[in-house]
Amino acid sequence: MIGRTRIKICGMRERTEVAAVVAAGVDAIGLIFAGQSPRYIEPERAREIVASLPPFVDAVGVFVDQPLDEVNEIARYCGLTMVQLHGSETPDYCAAIACRVLKAFRVKDSLSTDDLAPYAGKVAAFLFDTFQEKLAGGTGQTFAWSLLKKLSPVSPVVLAGGLTPENVGEAIRQARPFAVDLNSGVEFAPGRKDIDKVRAAIAQVAAVDAAVSRLSADS
Repeated sequence: MIGRTRIKICGMRERTEVAAVVAAGVDAIGLIFAGQSPRYIEPERAREIVASLPPFVDAVGVFVDQPLDEVNEIARYCGLTMVQLHGSETPDYCAAIACRVLKAFRVKDSLSTDDLAPYAGKVAAFLFDTFQEKLAGGTGQTFAWSLLKKLSPVSPVVLAGGLTPENVGEAIRQARPFAVDLNSGVEFAPGRKDIDKVRAAIAQVAAVDAAVSRLSADS
């Protein structure tokens, strides 16, 4: 982990809630453009939200196996700073995206560095989410964070999958990611964020970062 753990809140749909989570101190928001998601947002609405963001807060668009031209057009139209890919997109597909790419992988026992190696140099970071047979993401369930130990040379790592204010601290202790990605664990309904939960999660991240920093200083 380098410095403090960055925080992304995904599945945002309401401009007022975006303003609130940004004020609370998040580093990035996620906007889901996969039509099958209950948190889907129309590009026109997303564009208004992105235009309202202050400098240094990233706007991340989430896509699942969508045509390359469509992804690049939405990214351009909305002013996205990153694209997060949750499908079976190839390394060449990732390299053809017009902005930085987070490539998501669903964690299961068979996942290895051999699966990730072809993406090295073509994506900005690797995002690890919970494997569930019929869902590309947003499962609301955690995975065994210890499984990431065999992928330790991979960097930077973004940790997702069922993170909540109650477990995000332990997730960071075990996985030491560059960033965490929260969604359903800070909601009161799909696409609607509970700002108190967001603040609680941010506080937990800050607390564990401080503890890790103290341990590093003492060692």
